[in-house]
Amino acid sequence: MSFPTDRPATWFVTGTSRGLGLELVRQLLGRGDHVAATTRSTERLLAALGDGVDTSRLLPLAVDLRDAEAVARAVHRTTERFGGLDVVVNNAGYGFLAAVEETTDRDVRDMLDVQVVGVWNVLRAALPILRGQRSGHVVTVSSILGLTAVPGWALYCAGKFAVEGLSEALAAEVAGFGVEVTVVEPGYFRTDFLSADSLALPATTTEAYPAIREMVAEHQKLQGGQLGDPVRGAAAIIGGVVSGGGPLRQLLGSDAHAYATAKVDALRANLDATARTAPDTDFPAA
Repeated sequence: MSFPTDRPATWFVTGTSRGLGLELVRQLLGRGDHVAATTRSTERLLAALGDGVDTSRLLPLAVDLRDAEAVARAVHRTTERFGGLDVVVNNAGYGFLAAVEETTDRDVRDMLDVQVVGVWNVLRAALPILRGQRSGHVVTVSSILGLTAVPGWALYCAGKFAVEGLSEALAAEVAGFGVEVTVVEPGYFRTDFLSADSLALPATTTEAYPAIREMVAEHQKLQGGQLGDPVRGAAAIIGGVVSGGGPLRQLLGSDAHAYATAKVDALRANLDATARTAPDTDFPAA
């Protein structure tokens, strides 16, 4: 897409009351852009922004992303208020750290409703606008755990792996309409993602997985010492959209790059190990 330079751009950003989402809103308003910011609590968002931020170009929206009609109304309010839509950022989400067998049906549905269904609802509401104007940019904040998986993060990975596949297919679908797609894969950023009110844990646990309990303790110690700078992370996301033409996946953080490299190496080893046997299930050549 050609990012607008003759007017403020309009961004629709989900999950904005803290973390990368909050920092995105700060920087976008500082640029003079228009921002529709969804959150579960507009009061919390405004309090987090503080008095020193000019909110005249901000449209705070309390939206349940699981509700397709509510999302559609929010997108409509955005275009009514600002006269259009240029960039959609799917950022809402939360962590969940537990063994697979410790997750309940409700845990699974809640996670996938927010991280997958919520993204889908936003896309279905916004894409007709972007496609119709033949320009726009969709950014979905995944995680390095959307590219590789580690024990204890299965439920979170399931949601992020899903949006990676969704985004990869979407990028090919909308390329002909001048709409770009970026999947952001952050490593650990110094936000409150690992704090007690953000990282969900199972209601009941089993003694069969002591390593996961140790992982929970280590992650709680890590809070406040993560490698990634959210100010630089938000700036990198904005910069990628403004410049356009970047790769599908935007890795943020040296830790994310290291995890991705290890995943590629493991996948290459797997491909090499099955290169001889994979054709065995083909029909014989005529």
